[in-house]
Formats: sequence, C-alpha cells, structure tokens
Amino acid sequence: MIDFRPVLFIVGMLLSVLAIAMCIPAVVDLSVGSPDWQVFGTSAGLTLFVGVALVLTNRTSDIRISPRQAFAMTTLSWIVLTIFAALPLKFSELNLSYTDAFFEAMSGITTTGSTIIVGLDHAPPGLLLWRAMLQWLGGIGIVVMAIVVLPWLRVGGMQLFRMDTSSDTSEKALPRAGQIAVATALIYLGLSVAWAVMYWAAGMSPFEAISHTMTTIATGGFSTSDGSVGHFDSATIDAIATVGMLVGGLPFVLYLRTVQGHKSALFVDTQVRIFLALVVILTLIGTGFLWLENGLEPLTALRYASFNLVSIVTGTGYATDDYYRWGPFAVPLFFMIMFIGGCAGSTTCGIKIFRFQVLYASARTQLRRLFQPHGVFIPYYNRRPIPNDVIDSVLSFFYIFILCFGLLAIGLGMLGLDFLTAISGAATAICNVGPALGDIIGPAGNFSTLPDAAKWMLAAGMLLGRLELFTVIVLFSRYFWRG
Repeated sequence: MIDFRPVLFIVGMLLSVLAIAMCIPAVVDLSVGSPDWQVFGTSAGLTLFVGVALVLTNRTSDIRISPRQAFAMTTLSWIVLTIFAALPLKFSELNLSYTDAFFEAMSGITTTGSTIIVGLDHAPPGLLLWRAMLQWLGGIGIVVMAIVVLPWLRVGGMQLFRMDTSSDTSEKALPRAGQIAVATALIYLGLSVAWAVMYWAAGMSPFEAISHTMTTIATGGFSTSDGSVGHFDSATIDAIATVGMLVGGLPFVLYLRTVQGHKSALFVDTQVRIFLALVVILTLIGTGFLWLENGLEPLTALRYASFNLVSIVTGTGYATDDYYRWGPFAVPLFFMIMFIGGCAGSTTCGIKIFRFQVLYASARTQLRRLFQPHGVFIPYYNRRPIPNDVIDSVLSFFYIFILCFGLLAIGLGMLGLDFLTAISGAATAICNVGPALGDIIGPAGNFSTLPDAAKWMLAAGMLLGRLELFTVIVLFSRYFWRG
C-alpha cells in the first residue's frame, strides 16, 4: 500500500504557497476599491487552512519519494491546486459556475489559455492578475517537473534528459536536482522581469506589462483583453511577444548552462536547432501565403504570420488576428502545428520536438535494416545512441497520445459539437494550446457556450496533456496499486 503522508505533505506545502499567492490579487483589488478583495482574502484563508492542516498532519522524518508516490503526487497536486485556485473565480463578481471556474483555473495552471470569460476588458484587475499568476506558477511548475521529476519517472522518453545519467560530470549543470530547480526558477524570474520592462517600454501599462509577461514566458496565452495581444495593435509589442514565446519554448536547463559559461550550449543542441528552423520555415510559408493570396504588405504579412504561428506552435494561444479567416490553407496548417510543441524542459506543450527526432531516427534505422538485414544500425540523438527503452517509451507515448486525442474528440462529438469544434477542441486541450478552430472556439471566440460536460472533458484533456499522459493514466492501472 502506498504511504500517502509524504504526498499529502507536499500537496499541503503547495497549497500554502497558493494561498500566499492569492493575497497579491487581493491587495490589487483592495487598492482599486473592488469588492473582490474579500473573495481572494477568504479563499486564501481557506486554502491556507487546508494546506497547513495537511502539512501538520502528515509530517514525517523521511520525505523521500518513491516512483509510485511521485506519480500520485504529481497528478494529485495539479488537481488539488486547481480545485482551490477556482474558488476566487467562482465567487468573484463575474458570477461563474464552479464548472466554468474549474475550467478556467485548469486552463490557467496547465498554461493552456482556453477561456470561458467574456468581457475581460471590464473584469476586476485582481481576477485578471490571478489568471496570469496561475499560468506563471504553472509554467515554472512544468519546467521543474520536466527537468527533475519526469526524467526520473521515465515518462514518454524524458529519461533521455536525466541529469545524473552522464558519466561526464562536466556536463552536469549542477550536482543536485534541487539546485537545478532553484537556479532554473531564478532564470525564469529574471526573464519575466526583463519582458515586463520591455512590454512597459513598448506602451503597455505596468499592470498590462506584468500580466502579459507572466503569460508570455509561461507560454500560457491569457490576456487582459478579449482581443488578446491584438488589442494593442502594436508591431513592437507583437515582436516582443514573439521573441518571448520562443524563449519560453526553449530548454531552460540550457539557459542555465549558458549562464554558467557554456556559451554554445543552447545552439549545439539539435532539438533547439530543429525547433528554430521549423519556426522559420512556418513563418516564411505563412508570410508568403498572406502576401500572395491575401494581398497584405510583406512586412504586415510577416508580422501576423510570425506572431500567430509562433503562438500556436509553442502552445501559447495569443492572437492578433482571426487566422481561421485567412483561407482554407490556414485551417490544416494551424491544426497540424498544434501538435508539435516546443522543446523538452520548456514551458511549452504538445508532443515536443525531441520525440519527433527519436521517432525519425528510429524509423530511419529501420528503413536501413530493410535494405541491409545483416547490418548494425544505431539511432542517434544529439550524437549519442538512443537507448531502446527511450524508443519504446516514445513510441508508447505516440500511441497513447493518438488514442486519447481520438477518444476525446469522439466524446465531444457525442455531446453534439460539430466536427471542426470537436476535433480542434480535443487537439487544443490535449496539446494545451488555447484557442482552437472554427467560429465557436476559434481565436475570435471562446469556450463559454460549450455544454458543462464538454468543459469537464476538456479540463481532463488539459491535465492529461500537461502531465505527459502516462503520469495520469498510470494511476488507473491495478498494477500501480499493488505492493
């Protein structure tokens, strides 16, 4: 039987941090005279009470976590945090149902960016800040999990990035996982400060700059306006956001190595090079299409194409234009890139570039074996042989990913959603992208009109996608609970 005391202890600690974070939007609302400060204050008090109670009742001298406990802790943490993060949204002056509040909180903490709120331009500032903070906290949580937890749990091929597997100690960014997590968090904070200053200098108000910074670096996509970043109609802001989304899509552990003096660490990584090359190719395709087919000026076409394509491929979900209206070519293009995602160890979502690399290397090796059956061919990643367990893990991930996507799309279709809404909604949820395609949940719409059952299904899809599928699915296996 699993000992849940260390798990509940850590969940209690995280709830306590969440309660402290709730005090910030409470102060913001109090300063502008919004009555919602009481909602945040009460929610913070309740969350802190439960968090401290879990900490005090589950204290143990040994807080070492086994793999089974780590799986339970990861999934339980995200669910419990979402349950309490939804409280301020539920009792705010927006008068949301708990289903809507939970959907919005799950979308925030998983950095998905799908929203059910209409009228963001007139919403209380504390609530807008809370949505941004959820994505910022979720973003750093994802980075730490991808660097420290998932490689250890051998989820979806992430064992390829274990920091302690290399025999060359010079390649270790820092000797301990805890130090890596702290150093990465400091880099995350430093990038956030830098982008807040740039947004402010580009014309945003301090509040808008801080809010958009937290959702840019976290590649989350929540905005303070229904018009998203397009509300500002600024080429400078678009450029800053585009670079910020790219920064969030690169491996944070390589930033750490760069800071430590390995100046070429970021760009010798094949994952980074392929990701950036893909962005350039997609941008050129989108720019050419808008220029030649839609008649936009070349620079305007480049601005819209680069921003919106980077937003979707990184799973951020910002929008400056309704790309669903760009023409028939745009629909399959944007649907396809929803699945790609950024690099492993980043704040992005989706399948991730490294898995496509592993799959390609494995397929290429298999093709060579067909022509030379007696030859010895080994797939490589970053000039290193790929272990068989990594290949098996990545292939299993692809299978489970497609299966979950298909089941989610079928489920949404059974609720009465049209084909495009169902299939793009399933994709945007499990890939944590944000806006989908079509008139209802496309970049010019939102998810408020969907039935409650669809919102719960999409929230479950967000959790599955954000936690790399296996982390959640393993809890439903009877073998997990044995022993």
